Amino acid sequence: MTTEENGPLAVPARLRELPSRLLGQASTHAQRLVTEGLSGADARKWHYAALVALEESGPASQAALSARTGIHRSDLVAVINELAARELVERTPDPEDRRRNVITLTPPGRRQLRELEQILAAAQEELLAPLSTQEREQLVRLLGRIVDHHAHGDPVMGSDGR
Repeated sequence: MTTEENGPLAVPARLRELPSRLLGQASTHAQRLVTEGLSGADARKWHYAALVALEESGPASQAALSARTGIHRSDLVAVINELAARELVERTPDPEDRRRNVITLTPPGRRQLRELEQILAAAQEELLAPLSTQEREQLVRLLGRIVDHHAHGDPVMGSDGR
């Protein structure tokens, strides 16, 4: 039995069995693992999202990158500034429209992305440690169905950039 199930401060069974509560608790734990892991590399989830979107889809305008990642445009400017200051991305004028910038992943950005992927893999491993490979795959499928069902164009990340 877990601490929630017994003792003087036992959580009522109806609370322990609420899917929304369980998802919330798992989410809180997952966010903590990811945030702590990435902070060790002086990174945030938005950094990872921008780098992976650029690697998967190639150079993009800030508007396109915002759409790909779900990062609000005003927040994305700060993310790009941080990544550009570290030379992980390049920001150059769009040859088709000089009012826009094109963001490109640099070789150091690709190396940083590989490091962040290793950190995230370790966080996923720790989070999902009690599950078998088959259970992990099933959980991802089920969570994907829930997210797809309720998708309303909400940002991928929280408003605090983590």
